[in-house]
Amino acid sequence: MKAFVLAAGFGTRLRPLTEHLPKPLIPVLNVPALFYTFFLLREAGIREVICNIHYHADTIRRFIESSSLQRLDITFSVEEEILGTGGGLKKCEKLLGGSDFLLVNSDIITDIDFTALIDHHRISGRPGTLVLHETPDAASIGYVGVEDGLVKDFRDLRGTGLVSSLIYTGTAVLGPEIFRFLETGYSSIVDTGFAGLIDHGGLGCFLHRGLWCDIGTILNYRKANLEMTSTLTDLGDRMERSIGMRPHMVSSEAEIGPGAMVTGSVIGRNCRIGKGAKVTGSIMLPGTTVPDFGTLTGAVADPYGTVPFQQTT
Repeated sequence: MKAFVLAAGFGTRLRPLTEHLPKPLIPVLNVPALFYTFFLLREAGIREVICNIHYHADTIRRFIESSSLQRLDITFSVEEEILGTGGGLKKCEKLLGGSDFLLVNSDIITDIDFTALIDHHRISGRPGTLVLHETPDAASIGYVGVEDGLVKDFRDLRGTGLVSSLIYTGTAVLGPEIFRFLETGYSSIVDTGFAGLIDHGGLGCFLHRGLWCDIGTILNYRKANLEMTSTLTDLGDRMERSIGMRPHMVSSEAEIGPGAMVTGSVIGRNCRIGKGAKVTGSIMLPGTTVPDFGTLTGAVADPYGTVPFQQTT
């Protein structure tokens, strides 16, 4: 089975971080977000990946090609004009062929069992299966309406009246039938492809009860790095074997000066923390500097500036 990874978006909610670094490469515990998806694909034995790119396309392509990922054959679908989740997938219809494929967003940190998902989908006989996750935040994120084990609605946009504590995780197994309903221009896969499958053959669901976090906002990005630390570092051995990377708090390529104090923080490669400086509850992206006797508290910083977490509420 092939996989299609959505990585073309602008990362608007993560600005200003994404003005210089595309969201798929924003590091979570010093591993680019996109590579958590590559890790799960490798573990599931998926070798062929199509990745759509647009914003900072060359940066994403160069980084992936220089990473020497073993046993992953990655094809890039470059969008000169961004096509959205629906149009981006439609553009790759010929690349994906005439069989089922896995669809994954590039901005999620999760441990979804892709093998179990694929097995569930095949047994169901449905043209599509969405991975859902239960959360008390479903109303604000966007709940999914489910009835008799089938997805029927999103945010009650179809007027079904179905409300739940379930959200769509950005992960699905889809059959080639979905291409009948997709549009070639800019479009949402929810409004086109998913709606079409709901009305023609049914859209199944697979409940994921484990780790899931969308890093699309500054606060969620903080949560992934500073609240889910032990959960992610526990994946270290598996990720090392799969993609040669492991989540970690402080890069071995960071320079920490004498007398500096680092507490509850993530420090990226080529960062410099000056002598006597203090870094507390923060995230330093690669190449960031805190000067001698400087402080960084409760913020995410890159070489171009600092975003305090409390100002993003």
